Amino acid sequence: MLRIVFMGTPEFSVPMLAALLGAGHDVVAVYAQPPRPAGRGMADRQSPVHAFAEDSGIPVLTPRTLRTEEALAAFRAHEADVAVVVAYGLILPKPILAAPRLGCVNMHASKLPRWRGAAPIQRAIMAGDDETAAMVMQMEDGLDTGPVLLAERVAIGPDTTAGELHDTLADVGADLMVRALAALERGSLTPTPQPADGVIYAAKIDKAEAHIDFARTAREVHNHIRGLSPFPGAFFEAGHDGKRERIKVLRSAMVGNAGHAAAAPGTVLDDRLTISCADGAVRLMSVQRAGKRPMGADELLRGFQLPAGMRLA
Repeated sequence: MLRIVFMGTPEFSVPMLAALLGAGHDVVAVYAQPPRPAGRGMADRQSPVHAFAEDSGIPVLTPRTLRTEEALAAFRAHEADVAVVVAYGLILPKPILAAPRLGCVNMHASKLPRWRGAAPIQRAIMAGDDETAAMVMQMEDGLDTGPVLLAERVAIGPDTTAGELHDTLADVGADLMVRALAALERGSLTPTPQPADGVIYAAKIDKAEAHIDFARTAREVHNHIRGLSPFPGAFFEAGHDGKRERIKVLRSAMVGNAGHAAAAPGTVLDDRLTISCADGAVRLMSVQRAGKRPMGADELLRGFQLPAGMRLA
């Protein structure tokens, strides 16, 4: 079994850490982002990986940078065979990449080189991709540029949300990494360079992108909604008497708008929260008001007036 340093931070990384422990590897240290203020009291809260590692009795380090001599010395002192990285949040400088005997390997949630970068799951869905992948790659000095060691394709259904795909890829990636490390230990992996064509970057999601533009096609609106569900959540604004409220949409469905072809985009078409788009309509199936739990459209409409003919902003 391998002596491993694990580097990850969010919930997405936890299944992989659990899988490595379950496979019997010696995880000698975990690196995660430092605790951040969270919740109503804004008290510092450990990341999911930090909390899981502590519960598992693994030492946790939370440096704010890896670019100091002290950080490098501490990293080298682990004498790791390999570092496993998934959604860590810090760029690894060259001396860190070179420190483990077998280097650093990363699990990325896309069909590289498509969707390199911070938000591959959301961007794939927002773009209407019907397939993605979990890919284990050898890390090098570049953003998700390293050669691929092992990959598994994952279909994206027409109504799959980012949250659902997140969970699927976390599980697939965990199993893939265990298999990749077993092959790496045997020396039976053949690195495959990424193609030069097809490079697309998955920029971090900006909250300003979350506003729904019903002037786009129904398919684009639907993809936008599911690509941002559950976080940060695509939203529209509506209200009466000058009071407007932001309402998140967590799930939608594409429908025809026969008989409503002349309705302007953003128009409420019926009492089922069907909204006109540029070339069709979407039905808003699950929504969430500020400070409330998610609810169906019918429940929303019992307490919030969105009559047919109203324009949503």
